[in-house]
Amino acid sequence: MKILDRYILISYLKTFFSVFIILMFIFVLQTIWLYINELAGKDLDVWIILKFLWFVSPRLIPLVLPLTILVTSLMVFGSFAENYEFAAMKSTGISLQRAMRSLMVFILFMSFVAFLFSNNVIPWSEYKWQNLRRNIAQMSPSMLIAEGQFSQIGDDYNIKIAEKSGDRGQFLKDIVIHKKDPNRPNGNFTVIIANNGELASAKGSNTLSLILKDGNYYDDVQVKDAIKQKRQPFAKSYFEEYAINIDLTEFNNTDVDKENELSNQNMYNMSELVVEIDSLSSSYSKDIRLFSENMYYRSGIGKFKDQKRVDTIGIDTLESITAIFPQQRLPSLVDMALNNVKGTLQSIKSKKSEFTIKTKRLNKFEIALHDKYVLAIACIALFFVGAPLGAIIRKGGMGLPMVIAIVLFLSYHFIGIFAKNSAEDGTLHPFIATWLSTAILLPLSIWLTYRATTDQGIMDIDSFTQRISRLFKKKDKASKKED
Repeated sequence: MKILDRYILISYLKTFFSVFIILMFIFVLQTIWLYINELAGKDLDVWIILKFLWFVSPRLIPLVLPLTILVTSLMVFGSFAENYEFAAMKSTGISLQRAMRSLMVFILFMSFVAFLFSNNVIPWSEYKWQNLRRNIAQMSPSMLIAEGQFSQIGDDYNIKIAEKSGDRGQFLKDIVIHKKDPNRPNGNFTVIIANNGELASAKGSNTLSLILKDGNYYDDVQVKDAIKQKRQPFAKSYFEEYAINIDLTEFNNTDVDKENELSNQNMYNMSELVVEIDSLSSSYSKDIRLFSENMYYRSGIGKFKDQKRVDTIGIDTLESITAIFPQQRLPSLVDMALNNVKGTLQSIKSKKSEFTIKTKRLNKFEIALHDKYVLAIACIALFFVGAPLGAIIRKGGMGLPMVIAIVLFLSYHFIGIFAKNSAEDGTLHPFIATWLSTAILLPLSIWLTYRATTDQGIMDIDSFTQRISRLFKKKDKASKKED
């Protein structure tokens, strides 16, 4: 390796690792802030918290690595141009492409490593992180009770609260509890409503006491007489304080290293994604075909496929159609038609929701597959955006290059997010949505590389103003000739 290549590569690597560590630290802090509610107040060992951060760190690489390459390229090449090192290279006949040669090899190597990392390490860490996250959540029942939605505690209780407070989330407000009855498994026949409550249990105890205050207890009464049951009898009682004891044996025996059955698109490598996509696609196509056949047979058209078609004349209105049938049968025929239409619409509505969920799941798997490749190509594209742009702006350090890098990366990142969100509901094809932001970067990188190689700025203001002035001069001459 020549001295120049070694010098450029070492300068780039020093800045690269410094920026990577700083950005990784920032993103890890942001992750801690995001999941602080799941970690705080559970008496977790430092080792468990460090393991949580270790498992969550790989999923940050698709954000940190491209941004690091962009910032480093801007800083290093901006510093070279600011200190006239590029001018010295060009005076000896060394072009910008020649100066970038050693870094091109390094970026290609990093892209290959990023692809392997995305395909192997990230799926493994995602499974470990989600597994650890679930096990940690089971160590504190109060964390399982989310505000504004029903949460299951134990086998018999579904609890919904409007608000919780306290250092451990033990104080509850506006509580609604559905209690299950083993003898009546279908339905919620016991409802408890309270204005306030508190979760209390002794340290090391396997029993959690939920103390409810100022509430009502409702219980549906089941009677054998069908006529009386139509009146929907129930029992209601008021209480000032009511205690419910919940068995915490499963929570206290929670093992943070226990392997759970978890699965999502981020936990698969490429070969597994291809198999899963093929399976989901086949299942989805089969469901659509079966549903269409079911709707066809429910319509009754299939009953007449072997009969000759009867030509009818003049049946254009409802009155002429109903005239075919006896008057006494019309009410029953209308009711039958309405019931068939309502049943068909209800079936279509439910299937539409089911197919929407399946479509979104299939699209997520396709997006995850393309993301394996996008990370590698994005590293290359962002390098060829940052390096020539740094040479053009001729400014190093953490000031202007950092601002430009953040603006470019946020534009790239948000375009990708909006496109992927559109792809999940089927508005965009997953392939287009995943590659859209990278496809926008590629022509930009080619254009910036050309401008930097030919010693041109981002925009030639003088040339632009001269063209505008020439345009106005031509208009003035044309107007004078007309006069």
